[in-house]
Amino acid sequence: MEDTQLHGQETVSVTETKIEGRNAVLEAFRSGRTIDKLYVLDGCQDGPVRSIVREARKHDTILNFVSKERLDQLSETGKHQGVIAQSAAYSYAEVADILQIARDRGEAPFVILLDNIEDPHNLGAIIRTANLAGAHGVIIPKRRAVGLTATVAKASAGAVNYTPVAKVTNLTNTIEDLKKEGMWFVCADMGGTQMYDLDLKGSIGLVIGNEGEGVSKLVREHCDMIASIPMKGDINSLNASVACGVLAYEIVRQRLKA
Repeated sequence: MEDTQLHGQETVSVTETKIEGRNAVLEAFRSGRTIDKLYVLDGCQDGPVRSIVREARKHDTILNFVSKERLDQLSETGKHQGVIAQSAAYSYAEVADILQIARDRGEAPFVILLDNIEDPHNLGAIIRTANLAGAHGVIIPKRRAVGLTATVAKASAGAVNYTPVAKVTNLTNTIEDLKKEGMWFVCADMGGTQMYDLDLKGSIGLVIGNEGEGVSKLVREHCDMIASIPMKGDINSLNASVACGVLAYEIVRQRLKA
C-alpha cells in the first residue's frame, strides 16, 4: 500500500515497511527502492534467493540469515517464500543535500549525528528536536541502528517530512569528511567539559550515542569536543533524545547570541 502526503510544495511517499516473497523483493531492489534490511532463510541457496542476496550486497543492505521460525514471526502475509525485506518508510537524503540546505539558508551548518540509536521512538523524537532547533539534517549509520520506519515517522510528529535524514556506511569517515568542510564536532558524554563552558557556535555537528553505551570510543575520538550536561539528581544518565534536546538548545542559545 502507498500513501502520498503533500506538505507545502514537497511530496513525500509513505510506503509499507515490509516486502515479502521472492519476486516482490527482487523487483523492489531492481526498481531502486531503499531497502534497510533483508531477512533470508538460513541455508536457502536456490537461484532466486542467490539473486536477491547479490542485489542486497550490491546495495549494501544489511543481511540477516534467520530461521524459518523467525521469518514466520516477522511475516505479515504468511507467504514470505524465505525472504522478507524491510523498506524505509521515507526516502533518505544525501549528506551533500543537508549541507546544501544550510547554504541555501545562508547559515552555518548544524547537523545531528546519531551513533547507533536503536529505539525508533528516540530517533523520531530526535528528528522532531532537530527540526525545532533549526538543525539542517540528521545523519545515522547503516548498521546497528534503526532506520526510517513508520514508528519513527509517527514519533517525529511529522518532522520527518521536513528534516532530511542521511544514512552513511561509516560515521567516523563522515565526520572526517565534514571536518574538511569546516565543521567542528561535539559529542555528549558525562566525562566531558560542562556544555556551558564550550564554544558551540559556527559550523557544528552534535553527536549523540545510543541508549545503553553512549557514544562509542572510536566516534568519540574523532570529535573535537566532549560536552557533559550538568545533573543534580540521584541517577547519572539521560534518555538519548532528551540529552539531544538539551545540547541542541545550548547550541541554539549560543548561535542566537553570536
